[in-house]
Amino acid sequence: MLLFFVMWPMLCGFFSYFIGKYNKEKRDYFADFVVIIEFVLFFLLCVFTFRGETITFHWEDLCERGLFLHLDGFCIIYGIITTFMWMMTTIFSKEYFTKYRNRNRYYLFTLLTLGATMGVFLSADLFSVYLFFEMMSFTSYVWVAHDERKKSLKAAETYLAVAIIGGLVMLMGLFLLYDTVGTLDMDLLFKKCREIFIHTNDHSVLPLQRKIYAAGGLLLIGFGAKAGMFPLHIWLPKAHPVAPAPASALLSGVLTKTGIFGIIVISVNLFFENDKWGMLILILGVITMFVGAMIGLCSIDLKHILACSSMSQIGFILIGIGMQGLLGEENALAVRGSLLHMVNHSLIKLVLFMGAGVIYMNIHELNLNAIRGYGRKKPLLKFIFLMGSLGIGGIPFWNGYVSKTLLHESILEYINILEEAGRPHIYMKGVEWIFLISGGLTIAYMLKIFIAVFVEKNLLKQWEMDNINKKYMNGQTKFAVLIPAGCIFLLGMTPNQTMDFLGDLGQEFFHSGSINHKVQYFSLENLIGAMISVGIGIVVYLWIVRKFLMKKDANGNKIYINIWPRWMDLEKVIYRPIIEYFLPFVMTIFSRALEQLADGIILLLRRTIYCNVKPKRAYIGTKFTYMVGNIYGKTVKIFRKLLKKEKAKKKNYILYLAEEKSILENAIHIIGRSLAFGLLLFCIGLCLTLLYLVLNGII
Repeated sequence: MLLFFVMWPMLCGFFSYFIGKYNKEKRDYFADFVVIIEFVLFFLLCVFTFRGETITFHWEDLCERGLFLHLDGFCIIYGIITTFMWMMTTIFSKEYFTKYRNRNRYYLFTLLTLGATMGVFLSADLFSVYLFFEMMSFTSYVWVAHDERKKSLKAAETYLAVAIIGGLVMLMGLFLLYDTVGTLDMDLLFKKCREIFIHTNDHSVLPLQRKIYAAGGLLLIGFGAKAGMFPLHIWLPKAHPVAPAPASALLSGVLTKTGIFGIIVISVNLFFENDKWGMLILILGVITMFVGAMIGLCSIDLKHILACSSMSQIGFILIGIGMQGLLGEENALAVRGSLLHMVNHSLIKLVLFMGAGVIYMNIHELNLNAIRGYGRKKPLLKFIFLMGSLGIGGIPFWNGYVSKTLLHESILEYINILEEAGRPHIYMKGVEWIFLISGGLTIAYMLKIFIAVFVEKNLLKQWEMDNINKKYMNGQTKFAVLIPAGCIFLLGMTPNQTMDFLGDLGQEFFHSGSINHKVQYFSLENLIGAMISVGIGIVVYLWIVRKFLMKKDANGNKIYINIWPRWMDLEKVIYRPIIEYFLPFVMTIFSRALEQLADGIILLLRRTIYCNVKPKRAYIGTKFTYMVGNIYGKTVKIFRKLLKKEKAKKKNYILYLAEEKSILENAIHIIGRSLAFGLLLFCIGLCLTLLYLVLNGII
């Protein structure tokens, strides 16, 4: 059954493609059937077979290394989240893609990506994670490039570049890790790395510790790139605005969580209770959280704001992962906060991106000035956005409040530990305030969206906004959007019954114990933390958004503006210049230097050691080769004499052949002596060797 959840959507993806060639409506219903079966069967498997023990599947025949799948509490949570979100977005896609082309291709790669994503979350070792991770990256690339516009293709290029480079760096980390500890199995990694790091005073293990740190750093780059972690977030704000809304929901809600999943795996298995690693993740999380919120606040494109919001919320989750390492044995609150915020963010972004999709499929605009006032007389759409906004803003009685409260409590807990130990804690106070301010910025940019779309009037065509497409959602779309919107409120209203259950279910994956006491989510202390963020958000909206992020146009009307400097784009300022100009220049100089060095050594040897060496015989080689060479030489002389005669007669074909022969001989002589030719032969040989190994492994 575990393998079924990986292979079923992949195989059905190809069937859907062929069905779509003949009947598009049947293809849509077939895709709905596939994802509904995936969700229902996975849910039933979890309910009726899981009893708290890990179920493991090993398919040795797939390849020599083997494919390991397993089912534990965390896999259950994110398997259900993944299949649920795919089911809702696929149902939503039928109406959304009514006027789109390339729908066959979309459904094919959507189902392929579902299988690969399930493979990531069900993997029991890092080799299997890497296999499905790379497959997922390549199949999801098609989402970003779907409409094939120039902007979309450039964003897809960035997405693919980050995926490939991150994947190669991750592969290097896997090689180094396997060489160091001899396994990639998650459970064995935990045991072996724990043994290495527990002997801190043993100098013999220091080289192993350094190798594990190096491997962990490489893996962090690979997984962090997919998660949208700063400074590897460059694909995220560019891919979401151009991808179709259902794909954006999955990219933000699920695919970024595969990167977070990888970071959690290396944090809890390689660096369990490691304060140095925890501090690194904490710093990256704080920067990611704050920078994402700032960019989102300044943006005026609806999906771009939601994309930057995803980056910021990933920062919140990274803070929880970092706090797990810093708190050590007392990290239960941080563990639960990280896990639950992953779940909450997935559901919230499902609702918000599909809500943005409803707007786009009706008026084909995303700029806040263009969609202003669209939702004034659309109560259902207003309710959907309200649920998502309150959830992501961390407002009490909505799901985001629960997980943010746990994360805030973990920060306060570490501050208390530092105070009791008499250690400096001012920097953690700074982290707490950046956490609260970032929460306030989240409320501010969601207020900006909600007021622009559902409260303010459109400056030019409010009557048209109110009356255009009164039936802006069909029954299937309403179902797909309302169910997850209701889940956001339900989880927030019943945290001790629902959220605590999910926390207990996934706690073992983090190698952490359960919380000993019942968390009072709605205590005065926790409510005060949330109200501080709410107050900051209101002040930022009224003082910064209304005064500095709006200006009057030529007619005297206030419009939204984006003041984020264009030069503050890491891709344009750093990454593209390095990859497109600096690295090719440096590697060209280096390659030419190597080639000239080899030729120089040969020339030096000919002019020094071998300059006066005389052959022992009058001829080189055997008598047979000498005879053949002699005949060849005489033939050439005869040929040249004929050439002169023909040249006199102005018959150019023999002259042409002779010139070509001379040029070819000189070229062969030069190439044969150059290093480039040797490297070319080496590359061809290496490719043939790898091909042989692959074919031999398959046979």
